[in-house]
Amino acid sequence: MSLRATRKVEARSSIIAERIERRIFLLRGQKVMLSPDLAQLYDVETRALVQAVKRNVERFPADFMFQLNDEEFRSLKSQTVISSWGGSRRAAPYAFTEQGVAMISTVLRSKRAIRVNIEIMRAFVRLRQMLASHADLARKLDQLEKKYDAQFKVVFDAIRELMTPPQPNRRRIGFSVR
Repeated sequence: MSLRATRKVEARSSIIAERIERRIFLLRGQKVMLSPDLAQLYDVETRALVQAVKRNVERFPADFMFQLNDEEFRSLKSQTVISSWGGSRRAAPYAFTEQGVAMISTVLRSKRAIRVNIEIMRAFVRLRQMLASHADLARKLDQLEKKYDAQFKVVFDAIRELMTPPQPNRRRIGFSVR
C-alpha cells in the first residue's frame, strides 16, 4: 500500500474513532454505548439490532447490556444526547457495555459489523488508557506534593486545576425573552 493510501486509511480510521468515542457514555458507573448509536454505526435499523439481541438474549447477561430506566432516559434526552434519534419512542434504549458491544458482532454476522466492532474495541481501549494515565499522573502529583513543602502548594494547585476537564457549555434550547 502506498504512503498516500496508508495516510488516507489512517485519517478515515481516526474520524471513525472520534465518532465512536463521542457515543460512549458513563451510565451506572460503566462505559456504555446506546442501541440507536450502535445501530447507526452498524448500518442497521435500531429495531433490527434489538431483535437480534433478543433472539440471542442468553449471550447478553446484565453486565453486558441493560435497558435505561425512565430517569436515565429523561436525563439523556434533556442533555440532547439522544435528540437525533427522532420523535417519540415506545421503549427506552438499551445500553451495551464493552463486552456487550463485542457480543453484538456475533449476532449481527456481517463484515461491516466486524469492522465497526474492531474500531469500537479500539475506542474503549484508548479511553481506558487515557483514564489510567490521568490517574497515574494524579498519584504522582500527590507523591510530589507530600515530598515538597508548602512553598510549592500554589504550583500543585495550578497543575490540578489544569488536569480538571472543563465543564461543557450547555446550550439552551428555545428562545430567550428579553
